[in-house]
Parts: sequence; C-alpha cells; structure tokens
Amino acid sequence: MSVVGYNERMLVKFLIRWLVSSLGLWVAALLLSDHISIGNSLWTVAAAGFILAVLNILLKPLFVLLSLPALILTLGLFTIIINGFLVYLASWLYTPLHITNFWAAVFAGMVIGLVNYIVTALLQE
Repeated sequence: MSVVGYNERMLVKFLIRWLVSSLGLWVAALLLSDHISIGNSLWTVAAAGFILAVLNILLKPLFVLLSLPALILTLGLFTIIINGFLVYLASWLYTPLHITNFWAAVFAGMVIGLVNYIVTALLQE
C-alpha cells in the first residue's frame, strides 16, 4: 500500500470522526438544552466537533492506557467516564461549547457514542 493511499484513508477517517462528533454534540445539545449550549451557528458546532475529534485522536488512547485497571474492573464501562471527560475538556478549551457540569458531559459522551454507533452501522451497509 502506498503512503498516499494510507494518508487519504486516514484523512477520510478523521473527517468522518469530525462529522460524527459534531452531529453527536448537536444532538446532545438538543437533548440537554438546560445543561449544554453550543450556539446556533453551524461553524460553532463544527469547531466544537473538530476539537472533540482531535482530543479523541490524541488523548483518548493515553487515557485508556492509564485507566486500564479501572476499565478491566468495570468491564469497559469506564470508557463512558473517559468520553465524558473528553467532552468536558473540549468545552473547557472551546468556550462557545458550554457544559454546566461533568455529568452532563458524561451524558453527552454517551449520546455521541450512540450517534457514532448508528453512523458506523449505516456506513457499513
């Protein structure tokens, strides 16, 4: 496989992750409008999704590795907390994405995971 083909595939994978993160944040903001505000602009949603996608690529593998004992003990359910922390961190880094508390971020992470599952299932068909 050539390097160009690999880079193109990685770029497409990142763009899909970005789209799914943005869509998931938008859905979570609709469901939890009292706790999550993301603004009305499509650009704001896209920027927040971009930051979340970058955090997922860069930090999530490290957090999974560091929390391996908790993941084993909870049979993987601790990933919900990791996802919530990454959403909360994205809101801290990008102030137009406002999340009132950590548990709202955990729920948003669950919604994003569900949206990711649905989009992945649709793309595989």
